[in-house]
Amino acid sequence: MKIDIISVVPRLMESFFAHSILSRAREKGLLEVNIFNLRDYTGHKNGQVDDYQFGGGAGLVLMIEPLVNAIESLKKNTQYDEIIFLTPDGEKFEQRKANALSLKENLLLICGHYKGIDQRVRDNFVTKEISIGDYVLSGGEIAAAVIVDAIGRLLPGVLNDETSALMDSFQDKLLAPPVFTRPEVFRGWKVPEILMSGNHSKIEEWRHDQSQQRTKERRPDLLDEGQQNEIART
Repeated sequence: MKIDIISVVPRLMESFFAHSILSRAREKGLLEVNIFNLRDYTGHKNGQVDDYQFGGGAGLVLMIEPLVNAIESLKKNTQYDEIIFLTPDGEKFEQRKANALSLKENLLLICGHYKGIDQRVRDNFVTKEISIGDYVLSGGEIAAAVIVDAIGRLLPGVLNDETSALMDSFQDKLLAPPVFTRPEVFRGWKVPEILMSGNHSKIEEWRHDQSQQRTKERRPDLLDEGQQNEIART
């Protein structure tokens, strides 16, 4: 998979992709991440990429010309499945969206900044708008890093255990069950006996029950009517 990112502050993202799981994915050739500096695509002096908004009001807006230059330049070499603008007023990013995007081959992410980007870019080039939550960040770089991480770990071969991602919270609209590791007893606190039983069918049943109960207590909004009825019967 290839993910290109347009940013005003590309150095902010470099460290994130140079470590841990995403770094290994890149080294294996499973994930290609390229960060492009928007200032390289402006014709204005001093690398200007923003200006005051028409109609007045506080805050600067990323100009249309540098963004269009960048998008059209990158499109010459790559046919993108989605051009995604990261914005607080986009669709909320959830696991099912990460799953769907992980099946694509080429993505272009546009990091917003200041008061956003010229609306004409959104109208004519952007195919999907995504928000990582109902709050405002200084820029879209952190949101882009979140999305790349969520997508990247789903790619076949990235995780050592292929089933690990399938057991994550939200994959089946349930939160993940509690997990334990050695030692079995610490300060008198014991690991649930079922996990030490070796009975894998019973363990999976216990984990499913724990996921249901945890979701009911912490995120009941995730449960559909069928799941609510199943929990009520247990």
